[in-house]
Amino acid sequence: MPAIFLMFDLISVQRFYRETSNFFQQHSLFAILFFKTMDRALWGIDLGGTKTEGVILPSLDEARPLLRLRIDTESNKGYDHIVHQAKKLVGEMKQQSGLTPTAIGFGTPGVLDPLSQTMKNCNSTALNGRPLKKDLEEILGVDAFLANDANCFALAETHWGIVKEKFPTAAVVFGIIMGSGVGGGIVINGKVWNGHHGIAGEWGHNHLDDSGGACYCGKTGCVETVISGPALQKFYAGLTGNNISLKEIVLRYRQNDEAAIKTIQRLSHFFAKAVSVVINLLDPDVIVVGGGVGNIDALYNEGRESLKKFIFNNRADVPIVKPSLGDSAGVFGAAALVAPQTGNYQ
Repeated sequence: MPAIFLMFDLISVQRFYRETSNFFQQHSLFAILFFKTMDRALWGIDLGGTKTEGVILPSLDEARPLLRLRIDTESNKGYDHIVHQAKKLVGEMKQQSGLTPTAIGFGTPGVLDPLSQTMKNCNSTALNGRPLKKDLEEILGVDAFLANDANCFALAETHWGIVKEKFPTAAVVFGIIMGSGVGGGIVINGKVWNGHHGIAGEWGHNHLDDSGGACYCGKTGCVETVISGPALQKFYAGLTGNNISLKEIVLRYRQNDEAAIKTIQRLSHFFAKAVSVVINLLDPDVIVVGGGVGNIDALYNEGRESLKKFIFNNRADVPIVKPSLGDSAGVFGAAALVAPQTGNYQ
């Protein structure tokens, strides 16, 4: 079956059926199984602030997309426009694939509150307080399943990425995104764990150190204010008076720049301190670190060494690894939300 799916990068399902109609007429059982599988293909959409991306995947066992499309989100035009852009993308996906979804998973820049059924904690602020799930289901005419971007990241790396490749028996996965902000997602036995408030895994807004200053969430010293990309740039600027990119800071760290060394040492120390809380509470089988800050190698040596000082154990064995899916993780994870095995859609 997987070999047949490879053809869909070149031709649509409709054309494929036309060109192989004799085969299907002669093999009716195969035809039934084939189109049943296509009917349950996994549709996912990643609602980003800049781009809205859609993908159709054959199944949890086959990660080669049948179709992948992007359009501009144009979030500056407001909430209704964002919803209609999702409808526009789904329409284009239907047209190009010849398929029709039975459900769609959506990766969002915030979370759906389980009680109010409205969005919260979204950095695309037009979504906050809005009934996004309800509105998407009404405009698209299918069930919609929502999860934040960190949960989608963790889910994708579990089913298709580094976890499946190197830690296939892992039952509990903690996925971290460290970039302009700091987020986290939890996957248990292949399923997203949302928690009672819908905020499970949001370690980026645990208190870490007051030196981080005020956070946009209203609190002070959150993890995000200390070890996010902008926080590290702010710290370096405070030492030197120079506002430079994180990439340049890392380059200067390799060149033994004193301020850059202090900045990366701060990252390693506070990353270990922050993630130790997650380990003490959750004790995951593997931790996957994505985002721009997650590319800094010091996290995986100096950071791991510092971790030993903070966790409630005499050693730190938990694997802390980089992801393998790159920028595919978000939209792939959204698609995984509608797989029967992940517990949402049966």
